Amino acid sequence: MVIAFASPTQALPSFARQTGQPCGTCHTDFPSLTPYGRRFKLLGYTAGGGQFRTTPFSSNDAMNVRAEYDNLRGYAKAVAPQSQADADSKEWIPPISMMAVVGFTHTQADLPAPTDPYAPNNNTVLSPFSMFWGGAITNNIGAFAQVTYNAVPAGGFGDPFGHTWTWDNTDVRFAGTAMVGPLDLVYGITANNNPTVQDLWNTTPAWGFPYAASTLAATPATKTVVEGALAAHVGGVGAYAMINDLLYLEVTGYKMLSFSQQNALGTDPFGVGQLGGIAPYWRVAFEPHWGRNTWMIGTFGMYSELHPWLNTAFGTWTTAVDPLADRFTDIGFDTQYQYQGDNFWVTLRGSYIREYQRLDSSFASLAAANPTNLVNSMKLQASVAMGADNRVVLTGQYFKISGTSDANLYGTDPLSGLAMTPNSDGWQAEIAYIPFGASKMIGWPWFNARIGLQYTYYNKFNGTSVAAHDNNTLFLHAWFAM
Repeated sequence: MVIAFASPTQALPSFARQTGQPCGTCHTDFPSLTPYGRRFKLLGYTAGGGQFRTTPFSSNDAMNVRAEYDNLRGYAKAVAPQSQADADSKEWIPPISMMAVVGFTHTQADLPAPTDPYAPNNNTVLSPFSMFWGGAITNNIGAFAQVTYNAVPAGGFGDPFGHTWTWDNTDVRFAGTAMVGPLDLVYGITANNNPTVQDLWNTTPAWGFPYAASTLAATPATKTVVEGALAAHVGGVGAYAMINDLLYLEVTGYKMLSFSQQNALGTDPFGVGQLGGIAPYWRVAFEPHWGRNTWMIGTFGMYSELHPWLNTAFGTWTTAVDPLADRFTDIGFDTQYQYQGDNFWVTLRGSYIREYQRLDSSFASLAAANPTNLVNSMKLQASVAMGADNRVVLTGQYFKISGTSDANLYGTDPLSGLAMTPNSDGWQAEIAYIPFGASKMIGWPWFNARIGLQYTYYNKFNGTSVAAHDNNTLFLHAWFAM
């Protein structure tokens, strides 16, 4: 058993039970959000309206939140009003869900040895089993929290401590609404463990395409820090506001968990260096909407100082870090356009991240040949979701990673002897089938499923086009949310 999931699903049956809405109201595809889904998240996962009591205490507050929520834009069909007696008579069920994924991976060339306990190619595996709390806690507080079991990967543990259970993407929110003069505000506080996991759009790293991906297959070695390097290693608290359902603002600060805290939570403490001080993250997004159209243009970014570990060798490791730090400034720009047709969705997305690296520690230790480097990450995506029930989703994406050549970081070309770059680029295409998207599926609201066939094609891989095609990957998967 291995992880075959890059970004865990955010489409949970507990959300359907709470809101009374089918999954297709919040999602064009799992976990790609609609305008309704973005505002459900904005209000802290607290909106009610379903057949069950929203919180264990009273449904009245949740009904009020729902009314405020519907007044935002009215993106979903209104739920019939209820009397307080009817609301109080509802049964409360904890908003708990589970997830299981089965995936088949075929790569153009066999996987590099060792591959135990798997074959060199054509492997079918059960990917992580996850448990979620997804929904309201009180009328103003809600959470998306995940705990995941990860079995031993191919070739043995990459984690020297042999963790199997770990905390995963977590976002706990307090949200409220207010009128300040001409300003209609939705405001809140987010506490989360992965920069961009709290974001409302599927253009930032935590919830970006591909939503499911095999980890048996090789992927480009270089990413920017904001693209998941700090996930589950940090804790952050931030404040956000949506002004007039148009302008979104957020500032969040992240601090590294201690070595023992990361170890206790099932995260490899040596997975990334020690973060110095607070890492600030910012987000600004402008989303006008007219008729059936929504368009977002925004920017996001983070500054982080990472002190590399001095010795991570198992048996002789130490928690001491280099007093010198590598400094990373990530600045991203993104955009998204969505159109809702009578029986289809069209979504266009683009993102570009530029990372400025000042490598004081790595340059001094000769891990890097340059004192400063650049890394760029770009993704361009188009998606069409056709049909309401028996929904079929077609998605295509071009991706490109580029950066400064550095002989110590990336090696040298065996033919020319020149310093290599982190450059990789290619295409991804996927067809997904969601048996029940817009109505109550069999077993609703307790079960849903998604089946996907994905192909990844590389033009260049880790700085070279030589044998880049060996990493081309066919990935067939089915995930079940219960």
